[in-house]
Parts: sequence; C-alpha cells; structure tokens
Amino acid sequence: MEKARLKRLLERVAKGELSIEKAYEQLLKLPFEDMGYAKVDHHRAIRRGIPEVIMCEGKKGNEVVGIAKGVVKEGGNLLATRCSRELFELVSREIPHAVYHDEARLFAVEQRATERRGKVAVVSAGTSDMNVAEEAAFTAHYLGCNVERFYDVGVAGIHRLFSSWDEIRSADVIVVVAGMEGALASVVAGKYHKQDIRSGEGLRGGLID
Repeated sequence: MEKARLKRLLERVAKGELSIEKAYEQLLKLPFEDMGYAKVDHHRAIRRGIPEVIMCEGKKGNEVVGIAKGVVKEGGNLLATRCSRELFELVSREIPHAVYHDEARLFAVEQRATERRGKVAVVSAGTSDMNVAEEAAFTAHYLGCNVERFYDVGVAGIHRLFSSWDEIRSADVIVVVAGMEGALASVVAGKYHKQDIRSGEGLRGGLID
C-alpha cells in the first residue's frame, strides 16, 4: 500500500464514506501478506518511499507469479529484476499488462504515476556491459528517477567520456558499469564530488571481477 492510498482510506473513514469495519478489513493485510513461500511487504512504499522489488533469480516460476499477483492486486506498482523471457511468459498470462524489457531482463507494472525526482546518469564502459547498465537504468526509472544513459565510453577512448562530462556531472548520482576494465569507475570517482555507484558485473575478464 502506498502513502496516497492509505491517506485516501483514512479520509474516507473520516468523511463517513467507509465504515470502520470495512477499513479494518482492508488494513488486515498490512504491513505484509504471508504467502507461505514469501511475506510480501505492502508497507515498503510507505516506509521507504519505493515499493518492494522482486528478485526473480533463484525463485520458482509459481513463486514469482504469486508474489507479482499479490503486489498488483493491492494496486501498487511492480518491478521484478533478473527475469528471463521464459519466466515472463508465465507472468504475462496472469498479468497481461506487465511490460518486459529484454536487455534489462526485468518487467514492470505501472498502475500509478510515479513522481519524478533527481537525476541518475548510467555510464558504461563497453557494449558488453549493456545488460547490467540497462538493468540499472530501468530500475532507477521505475523507482522515480530521471535517467540519462552514456554508453560505450570506456577509458580506452577516454575522449568519449569527456565529451559528455558536463551532462554526466550534472547528475545527482552516477552509476558506473565496467566489467572488463574497472578503470572507468576510478576515473569517474576522481572527477565527481557527489554519489557514485560502481558495478563490476558486466563482461568479466582478466583480474577484474
């Protein structure tokens, strides 16, 4: 349940539009729903400002479908990461309006408009880092950030990075994805005075992990 929905519920009770008993029934599921294999946190958006995200990797298909249906049923937005196309086919049978992004390997359901705040720059070293970079970019987007992408700007051709530097440094947060050559993260961190997040989860090679 999101803050706005909880506020509307309380307002309806205050105005006499909804009985205390009916409101109590709706609140019974809070703050979580026990499905046996998962306790779905419907209060996450209220406490943290962002909803719970499903990490599909390691979960059975029926578990992902069940959790996703539970979130959607409560009217919240849904984001699920590390999801294969095959798994999404199972989900889409139950939630037809879910949207899948192949490169990011995630799916989402947007039932409510998300307030946009802050700017995130996603910077990747090479084309092989695309999947992880897109996962970061779409995740930030669905959680309410304004996102700009700067791809294939590794230090082997550092002029590519510096040609976009003014735009990159204007971001509130920079996400750097460099699996093959980790130097990009150090270069960005050395020239950036705000928050940077680094990932070595692109194409692995050599001593870079």
